[in-house]
Amino acid sequence: MEIRLIHLCPDLMNLYGSYANVRVLSRYLETCGCTVTVETAAAGEALSLAGADFLFLGAGTEDAAVYAAGALSPLFPQLRSAAEDGMAMLFAGTAMDLLGGSLTDETGKTVAGAEIGAFNTTYTTRRITGDVYGHTDLFAPAVVGFMNKCSRTEGVDVPFLTALDMGAGNTGPGTPEGFRRGSLIASQLTGPILVKNPALLQWMAGAILARRGAEAALPPVPEAAQKGWAVTEEQLRLRWQERK
Repeated sequence: MEIRLIHLCPDLMNLYGSYANVRVLSRYLETCGCTVTVETAAAGEALSLAGADFLFLGAGTEDAAVYAAGALSPLFPQLRSAAEDGMAMLFAGTAMDLLGGSLTDETGKTVAGAEIGAFNTTYTTRRITGDVYGHTDLFAPAVVGFMNKCSRTEGVDVPFLTALDMGAGNTGPGTPEGFRRGSLIASQLTGPILVKNPALLQWMAGAILARRGAEAALPPVPEAAQKGWAVTEEQLRLRWQERK
């Protein structure tokens, strides 16, 4: 099976090794027996999502996210249609901010988002950093990662992480984090998130294959990735329990 992955703005939105999300997903799909093609598209470049199986936009600075929102606005109708059609997507870090109704920078300038979600994001002068340990309704293992943001997102109806034991969510410490719409996942967690969370990697690959009608059992992720998650999960869980 041939799978087409699209990596948007790899030069503009690529903080925290975001590109590795696409790389690890591509390699895992190859272990599933797929032939994978990765296409890249810069901000403002003409692009058709017809026939695509997955789209990724990584983390960037707040200024880069505001710029990307304007440059990618011609693509927003296609993004909305693809989300409604169930195409798998991942928006990491500040990329999540482009999915709502609006994005406001520190000066008060507001740019329109893709309106896939009915939320709005405002950048602040207070930067929030730290480890995150949370839970999602999509699978049992805890989700781990690191957050570095200076924003507040209000109005998310369906979060990716429904509960946080450690870290800050969309509106503050301990609140739900991220956004989900069908097979679209958005989260401020970096790491990169698919590398640090094998269960999410499997879930995303499963969503891609299921949309193509291939719902066979997925192979295990590499042992090194599973061990890396296990060490991180244990240490964060122990730290959380000590703070209780």
